[in-house]
Amino acid sequence: MTSKVLIIDDDNRNIFALKAVLKSKGYQCLSATSAEDGIDLLKQDKDVAVVLMDMMMPEMDGYQAMAQMSLMPEIKHIPVIAVTAQAMVGDRERCLDAGASGYVSKPINVDELTGLLKKYV
Repeated sequence: MTSKVLIIDDDNRNIFALKAVLKSKGYQCLSATSAEDGIDLLKQDKDVAVVLMDMMMPEMDGYQAMAQMSLMPEIKHIPVIAVTAQAMVGDRERCLDAGASGYVSKPINVDELTGLLKKYV
């Protein structure tokens, strides 16, 4: 099974930091700075094992992106881990209810994230 991770985040600094950490753990990383671009990448690259989705993005947010993905047979099986700076009561449940397979809050706890990734990769 592939260990390719797609990072969808509108902030390049977050992408850079996540890629550095994940590459050091042996993951292959792709990235997109918008949900639309991320969905396009998923349609093209059949080897993506899991998506790290920033929930707060302009244009299309993570909730809308997961809703769109769920309507596409070719990508709806790919697990999405919600990544968000919103760590308020109920945010985790809201992400999971929207279709996320897992949830991590920013700043990201690397051990927590890699533990989640191991479940899906």
